[in-house]
Amino acid sequence: MVFILVSAALFQACSAEPGNDDSGVIIVANKSSNDVYFIDRTGGDVLKVLPTGLEPHEVEVSDDGRIAVVCNYGNQNNPGNSLSVYDIAKMEFVREIDLGEHTRPHGMHWMPGTSNMLVTTEGSRNLLMVDIGAGEILYEMYTGEDVSHMVTATPDGERAFVSSIRTGNVSVFDLNTRELITRVHSGAGAEGIAVSPDGKEVWVTNRGENTVSVFDTQTLDELAKIEAGDFPIRARFTPDGRYLLVSNARSGDISVFDATSRELVRNIELTLPEPEDRDDARYFSDFEGTSVPIGLVAADNRTAYVASTRSDLVVVIDLETFQITGHLAAGQEPDGINFSPVMPE
Repeated sequence: MVFILVSAALFQACSAEPGNDDSGVIIVANKSSNDVYFIDRTGGDVLKVLPTGLEPHEVEVSDDGRIAVVCNYGNQNNPGNSLSVYDIAKMEFVREIDLGEHTRPHGMHWMPGTSNMLVTTEGSRNLLMVDIGAGEILYEMYTGEDVSHMVTATPDGERAFVSSIRTGNVSVFDLNTRELITRVHSGAGAEGIAVSPDGKEVWVTNRGENTVSVFDTQTLDELAKIEAGDFPIRARFTPDGRYLLVSNARSGDISVFDATSRELVRNIELTLPEPEDRDDARYFSDFEGTSVPIGLVAADNRTAYVASTRSDLVVVIDLETFQITGHLAAGQEPDGINFSPVMPE
């Protein structure tokens, strides 16, 4: 396995805080065009398009905002087993990290203050800790769950949570001992998952039953189960923890939940045109009449961005008015999306 050395300066210990302006870059992975878009948040211009591996899914950004990582999931016949690493300031490809036997990497979560990142691998049913700076797997933790899809962790780096679409379970790991603590059942099709910024709660979307489950991260008690839209697939908190945003792929809307009261604040419908060259063989092609929102990110407490898979667009949402304020061009079948406050050089 060959790696390209990266300067340690790219991995600073300090975290990048959301800015008070509209600067920064939106980073989008496009599954059908096998590329990643770097989009200027201010003007909406596509600054750079770089190739990825086969069918990239998620995008993760280092806590200092300087590195982006894309997981190369592969397709039905060709499972992927690599991560593509990019320098955001230079908008350059840095390296590909080969995960060996660990195929179909999907969920990712950056460990604050380090160059380490958690990665789920559906093919081997593992949760990996990967040192992105060194380009190597540090250790692996067996989930034992089919389709171990998404991962999140508490801010203190003590616990990780992995959702399994097939079983509806969430695997809970102690990251100090590297051992599985237990599994808790969330609901049919458990997929989207997010820990609140204060580290007290983990919210899980259950796409098979159109609900969102809320658990205490320490006791693992279920605190609530909330009705969501049709096929809730991703979950993201705003940086201040006020709202949880959920993308509902089949109903084509975004649910905004008050994280304190756990009540629905607003459903934001995304009515978007389908591209003229849309390939009916794409993922979620059976979701007729919806733009299929999947990946989403709150760049700050005022603005969210949603990857609209069937429309090849990124939707811009004002979180103060709950209105759609714009659309950004993306590649074919955008899925994973993230944000960095770091502007390209």
